[in-house]
Amino acid sequence: MLNKGLRDEKKVRIDNILKTLLSFVFVPKFWNVEDTNLIDNQLTDFGLTTEILIQIEEKDLMVFLDQYDLDWIQKEQFADFLIVFSKENPFDLSEKAIAIYEHIQSESKTFSFEIFNKIVAAKAKL
Repeated sequence: MLNKGLRDEKKVRIDNILKTLLSFVFVPKFWNVEDTNLIDNQLTDFGLTTEILIQIEEKDLMVFLDQYDLDWIQKEQFADFLIVFSKENPFDLSEKAIAIYEHIQSESKTFSFEIFNKIVAAKAKL
């Protein structure tokens, strides 16, 4: 188990990666190589690429995120990224985001109306 200082550093690093990912998905419009490379550069910190995100199964993605010790808020932010990332690109990652939201609802043992609403909104767009 990581000591508190290392956990805090890791949490800050992951938070920064997620903030950067969320800021990138608002910028790309044409999803060309340059656009996906910007996102891939950030995803590599999680050992992911856009291609892996497209191909990975939902249950495998949960295991993958758990390996990086993402807390519930960070998992929610990652799912938010997947939803926004899916809006203006040729592939839809909404089902993976829904799986993450549902995982948070069931495993955190706390019901969140905000996450529930995100699940409903994502399912409505499928």
